[in-house]
Amino acid sequence: MLVLALALIFFGAKSIPEIARVMGKGMREFKKATSEIQKEFDNSTADIRKDINDVKSSFNNDVKQISKNIEDSSKIND
Repeated sequence: MLVLALALIFFGAKSIPEIARVMGKGMREFKKATSEIQKEFDNSTADIRKDINDVKSSFNNDVKQISKNIEDSSKIND
């Protein structure tokens, strides 16, 4: 409320609607820009996430194969 009163005193009643429009437009542009940056970031990291998941899957498969080989070799030695 104090901010509105100060704005009215400093800028006058006629210029407040124009100031509000400019601020609204600036906020919309800022929101649009941050949204675009977020989309670019998500697209960039999607490839990295896919690569990490591929490595993880390959690692898990290797661990399973090694475990199976160990079990098979222990059965042969018994």
